[in-house]
Amino acid sequence: MHIIDLVIFIVYLVAMLGVGFYFMGRNKSKDDYYVGGRNMSAGHIGLSVVATDVGGGFSIGLGGLGFMMGLSGSWMLFTGLLGAWLSAVLLIPKVYPIAKENKFLTFPQSLAHHYNTKVALIAGFISLIGYVGFTSSQILAGAKLVEATFPSVSINMAVLIMGVIAVVYTAVGGIKAVIYTDTIQWIILMGGLIFIGIPMGYVYIGGWEAISKTVPSGFMSLTNVSFVQLFNWFITIVPIWFVGMTLYQRIFASRDVKTAKKAWFVAGLFEWPIMAFMGIALGLFARVGYEQGLFEAIGYAPGTHIDPELGLPLFLRTILPVGLMGLMLSAYFSAIMSTADSCLMAASGNFTTDILEYFKGTRKFGHIKYSQIITLVIGALAIILATNMRNVLELMLYSYAFMVSGLLVPVLGTLLLKKPSAKAAVAAMIVGGLTTLVLIITQVKLPFALDANFFGIAASFVSFMLVQYTSKLKGVMA
Repeated sequence: MHIIDLVIFIVYLVAMLGVGFYFMGRNKSKDDYYVGGRNMSAGHIGLSVVATDVGGGFSIGLGGLGFMMGLSGSWMLFTGLLGAWLSAVLLIPKVYPIAKENKFLTFPQSLAHHYNTKVALIAGFISLIGYVGFTSSQILAGAKLVEATFPSVSINMAVLIMGVIAVVYTAVGGIKAVIYTDTIQWIILMGGLIFIGIPMGYVYIGGWEAISKTVPSGFMSLTNVSFVQLFNWFITIVPIWFVGMTLYQRIFASRDVKTAKKAWFVAGLFEWPIMAFMGIALGLFARVGYEQGLFEAIGYAPGTHIDPELGLPLFLRTILPVGLMGLMLSAYFSAIMSTADSCLMAASGNFTTDILEYFKGTRKFGHIKYSQIITLVIGALAIILATNMRNVLELMLYSYAFMVSGLLVPVLGTLLLKKPSAKAAVAAMIVGGLTTLVLIITQVKLPFALDANFFGIAASFVSFMLVQYTSKLKGVMA
């Protein structure tokens, strides 16, 4: 990498740290630190939502899907649009007024309102574990970019570099630093894709003629995907819009219901078709470049094994001239850090508010300095986890699946039932989360190639209904 590109990249990283330290002195309370004073605009919230949800994991993951299957991979983010719009219509109008009245900071606090504090405690643990894994997936995505761009840097060293930057500015700046850097980072990413990555990549590989001759015909079709794959994406990604702590924090940070709903509609459109097709297209271009032998000089001749998620960063490294490489690398790091910082804030909020404050004698942890220290510690754990994983999309979807299978059914209970049972919620969370976790760890071959998350949600639903109506029946008999 040329010194000019390196300087551009370093300046970008320093600027992100600067935003974090700028807001460090402006956070006076946990309300400021975790929900931005509840007065954020739809523009900042909307861009932050899409930056968080799509971010680096999906950016690198989308590149990998484009490399493996072509345009049909874009359907993964269509489920993001569905989730955003359904959440705007069904969830936001119900949770926002209650959250504002009770000054909620976290998603589990909403469950405590409808159930009890024990339900919130378990939900806090599930969300914490899921978001630590999700933070790790983003750090790993950044590390893969560093590894592909700087061959002399090991993947573990890249994880450390990426992790420290994201963790430090998030810990010191809180949610305002996260949302404002998300806005900046998303603009940088979109600009990099629209004006640099896509046009230059398309021209470099030889345009439409080269694409049509190089990749299988199915790569240019939107039907090169099975129903089971679509269903697995749907059952994993749509529900996260109803249980994601990062999203609840942004609902709570909005000025009012109208602002939050507008932000969610904007985020859905950015996810699909805008980001979906741009990310997939670059992955497709990388596949063409690989087949043309563009990566042969760096050890990836056509026909040799290559990690699909490395295809995109290797492609950008190959085609971009001095100066533009630094800008494009900064653009992708923007996407990665915009998700990593949000997930880290979510995990920190779960630990300080939903877990520590549940136990007597921990009220002192309400001070903002403890929140910053805890954020640093959780970030360190995420970095350690990232050094032991290798597939970004896999780690990210596993984290999604664990949270969704444990938390979706209790949330639906609050939306659909007048008096949902706390015991039913506890049963649903424990059974659903454990079912998915066991299936993932044991790698059992599942029927019809369905995702473990499907069986986790099914088990959660059955558990909830059994306890809910058994308790109701006992009450009637009594």
